[in-house]
Amino acid sequence: MRAIVYAEKGHSRVLSLAERPVPEPGPGQVRVRMVRSGVNPTDWKARAGVTSPMGFAEVTPGQDGAGVIDALGGGGVPGLAVGDRVWLYLGQHGLPYGTAAEYCVLDGHRAVKLPETLIGDAAFDLGASLGVPAVTAHRALTSGAVNARLGPGSMTGQAVLVQGGAGAVGNAAIQLAVWSGATVITTVSSDEKAALARAAGARHVVNYRTADAAAAIRAAAPGGVDLIAEVSPAQNNELDLAVAANGAAIAVYANNGGDTFSVNVRQTFALNLRYQFLLLYTLDPDLLAAAAQDVTSAIATGALRVGKEAGVPLHHYPLEHAAAAHDAVEHGAVGKVLIDIA
Repeated sequence: MRAIVYAEKGHSRVLSLAERPVPEPGPGQVRVRMVRSGVNPTDWKARAGVTSPMGFAEVTPGQDGAGVIDALGGGGVPGLAVGDRVWLYLGQHGLPYGTAAEYCVLDGHRAVKLPETLIGDAAFDLGASLGVPAVTAHRALTSGAVNARLGPGSMTGQAVLVQGGAGAVGNAAIQLAVWSGATVITTVSSDEKAALARAAGARHVVNYRTADAAAAIRAAAPGGVDLIAEVSPAQNNELDLAVAANGAAIAVYANNGGDTFSVNVRQTFALNLRYQFLLLYTLDPDLLAAAAQDVTSAIATGALRVGKEAGVPLHHYPLEHAAAAHDAVEHGAVGKVLIDIA
């Protein structure tokens, strides 16, 4: 099979296209014939050496993807069969070979059936765009004291602030929160990104570069926001405190803009705030399973979509141009970068 591999950390030039044996699934595993691989910031950061050592002599990157199951490990995998179309999450976590290859072997619980309502290649575009962004967004939205699961009506009456609504996680958070009945406010940095956030379904969009963000958010939610999905706490914590309702939760899933921030203890405890830091790779398996179920329910109803009309422009690269795909994500491509394999 053709696979993208690297044997040392570094610039995207360490990636190369190679021929490797088709892997065999073990007990409880599935082998997926890949159609699309999704590229996330975590992929280029791991390759560049930002987040971890190599761990393996050779690595095929890619946590997310979509394809068709073509083999099951001994004993089979409950709920899955050869021929099933699936979306994948954590495809390379703890394993040397991820989704940027013609075949990927992974534990069966990380392969989730795509709904039959999805037709053609669009199903694989959507499936490969889920994983890291959608599961992260799900956990962020369930970080408060109210919602353990998402679905129609589960967030009715709540005001949600999504910081950075044009990003992949931000977009998924907007769509999932709207599906669940929340009033969604989001911040963006340009008119172009504002249009994408509105396409995702945000009711109120605030350009923090041209408006008084705190005043605009308070105007949209006079009682304060109940939950904040936060991509940049080092830059936004003061704003978050200014707009949070009493008892609100701030779910922090990234460190954009800085690795540390200070907390005004009196102001924070006076609001009875809850900070929930989250990292996909160390989430409890039950939380991952709940996210996979709810995300699949959302896409089955058409509530979670990709494409420019949903606020997520798609950028396609052939497998042999995986380095360019990594570069695009590293340099801040707006939307979702996908590698076409089949």
